[in-house]
Amino acid sequence: MADSSLLLSAEERRTRSRPAFRKARRRRERVRVLGEWVDLVRPEEVMHHLEQAVAEGRRSLVANHNLHSLHLIQADPEMRAFYDAAEMVEVDSTPLLWFARLTGVHGRSFHRCTYLDWRAHFWSLADRNGWRVMSVGGEPGVGEVAAARLTERYPGARLRVRHGFFDITPDSPGNAEVLSDIAAFDPHVLFVGMGMPRQERWIVRNLDRLPDCAILSVGAAFDYEAGVQKAAPRWMGRLGIEWAYRLLHDPRRLFVRYCVEPWSLAPRAWLHIRECAGRRR
Repeated sequence: MADSSLLLSAEERRTRSRPAFRKARRRRERVRVLGEWVDLVRPEEVMHHLEQAVAEGRRSLVANHNLHSLHLIQADPEMRAFYDAAEMVEVDSTPLLWFARLTGVHGRSFHRCTYLDWRAHFWSLADRNGWRVMSVGGEPGVGEVAAARLTERYPGARLRVRHGFFDITPDSPGNAEVLSDIAAFDPHVLFVGMGMPRQERWIVRNLDRLPDCAILSVGAAFDYEAGVQKAAPRWMGRLGIEWAYRLLHDPRRLFVRYCVEPWSLAPRAWLHIRECAGRRR
């Protein structure tokens, strides 16, 4: 089922009511779960953060954590550096929110937010404000299809795309060409969708060479926009079963991620539970 928000006209999207949200983040909304910091923010708050960053012309890195990233960060220094540099860390995992609540953190289902949860709101803002949006990632040709579809629906947004099949070694000619293209376009928002952990490694290696803009790791975002991958219905995400939908559609690639990797987090989960129990005594 398509996201109903994508079927609305621009005027309908702008005039419909949205959930109330805070425009100033509170300290208690940044919490530690399984030893890592995340921000308990709604999709609307992510968009407000992006609007502020663009208006101020500052660089802001927005990341997201899920069980896969929590597994990878344990042994990958570049993943650690990436999250250390992030100004905001979304929660991309309903089971992670369940665990947070088990340990006394006030996470709720609406705190789960990823690209698919705020895509319509984002492109409406980009369209209305004339944002320059660049995407780096995906197979050759996929970004162009996605950009054509998005431009037709959001003509005010200015898009540029580069595929993600290049040598991400910092001093490689391919990497230099991508950086030069980004600098020339000077985006307000840069999406990097090369899959985890490749996209995070690329961002952290080149962060100081990127323009002052909002930078987001978005995985298969433009694959979804191009129709190359089919997104799970959003209700599955809210129920915490989106992983089952994705596993069913791509078992060879995702079996280890969803059925094996989470067990590596068991010791950290047990330690976290014990620490929380000790604080309650």
